[in-house]
Amino acid sequence: MASSKYPYPENSVAKTFRELDVWNKAIDLTVLIYESTTDFPKQEIYGLSSQMRRAAVSIPSNIAEGSARGTRRDFRQFVKQAEGSNCELQTQLLLAKRLGFGDAVKLTAAETLSLEIGKMLGGLSAYLAREIQAKR
Repeated sequence: MASSKYPYPENSVAKTFRELDVWNKAIDLTVLIYESTTDFPKQEIYGLSSQMRRAAVSIPSNIAEGSARGTRRDFRQFVKQAEGSNCELQTQLLLAKRLGFGDAVKLTAAETLSLEIGKMLGGLSAYLAREIQAKR
């Protein structure tokens, strides 16, 4: 059944990137990162704060761009790039927590969501790899 947050039925085949749960969760993560980094020290506006925002934005952006490329192989490549950006963000979240930047509760929530997204991206990548292999 569809939720109010994600209006597409579960277990249905996505027709656009907007219907992918992983894309929607990545959007949620990006918003959370923007909210979290507003509390960072002002001297970090061009440092860790900026890097975290860019990595977060890159995750749903790569999913969207890859889905528009037209081939499973291209889509998988962009999903792999999204995985890399997600790992980069996880590293930056750890640094922010160790440095005592921002709200620890928000950063922990972002880390939890990022880990979930990582699993989803891995599953999507594996699915696309199987689809590519099946067409050979």
